[in-house]
Amino acid sequence: MERTPGSRLVRRERAVLRLMPTALVYFHEVARTGSVTEAAARHHIATSAVSRQIAKLESEVGASLFDRHTRGMTLTDAGHRLLAHVRRTEIETSALLTEIRSIDTTESRTVSVACTEGFSYRVVPQAMAALRRVHETVSFRLDVVTREEATRQVVEGQSDIAVTYAIGQQNDVRVEHSVVVPLFAMVRPDHPLAGRSSVGLAELCEHPLALSSEGTSQRELFDAAVRMERLTIRPVLECGRFAPIYEFAKAGGGVALASSLRAETAPSEGLVHVRVNHPVFEQRRAQVQTMAGRHQSTRVLDLVTILVSGMAPPDPPAGG
Repeated sequence: MERTPGSRLVRRERAVLRLMPTALVYFHEVARTGSVTEAAARHHIATSAVSRQIAKLESEVGASLFDRHTRGMTLTDAGHRLLAHVRRTEIETSALLTEIRSIDTTESRTVSVACTEGFSYRVVPQAMAALRRVHETVSFRLDVVTREEATRQVVEGQSDIAVTYAIGQQNDVRVEHSVVVPLFAMVRPDHPLAGRSSVGLAELCEHPLALSSEGTSQRELFDAAVRMERLTIRPVLECGRFAPIYEFAKAGGGVALASSLRAETAPSEGLVHVRVNHPVFEQRRAQVQTMAGRHQSTRVLDLVTILVSGMAPPDPPAGG
């Protein structure tokens, strides 16, 4: 009988649940569904049994874990903290089972990464390739998502690593590396700004601009700086993907914006990068994030090390 990856995943999930205390298993299910009745149905037991386990757990921890409402149950602050602990426990138990079952085998082990679009061009794929040279059996899953989604996936244990931009302090994850990444204008070599080492925001806004769509950290800070300086902008192109923006700039349609990590590739793309000067752009930091309190495998730790070395910002270019 063929054993599919899906069936292996189900068996592993069941094994993880068997190794966890019953009260925590029921607590997790109620937190997931928001309902004692649904949790009981999923585990094929009486509703009263789940309620007793939750009440016993609340008594043991000395705090209410749920707010009870007519439409269901929602986690309290204490409940959210316990849920984070349960998720870490599940992930570590699953990783331990995988490690035990793969002893003396050539089974590959997957490292999952969530990153924003800018990091998906060079930093993350190159780091993955470098890790493969050290760990030949490793495989990867890469999700290219928004910055908030990348962090969420790590917080909830869906991804091992997030490579993303952050604005402000991050409290729900372990920040392995954090560095300010300057903003650059990317233009054709024959553009009036091409011979400059830097440009101010007001002067930049006098040129046709090709900008990322609202919702990205780059656009968020750019709009904040524009409001701060009371400037008016009329983008000639707005797009949710960066590749069309850079092609538009390369064709002479307008000025594109990019981080220094992306600007490194500007010469190969037929563009010149010029640093944009404004203090608001110092608020955005490129980060490598992992799950707080989680024991990481050697593969994950090695990938973090490679990612950090690849995220060091280059020296600002002299004369463009």
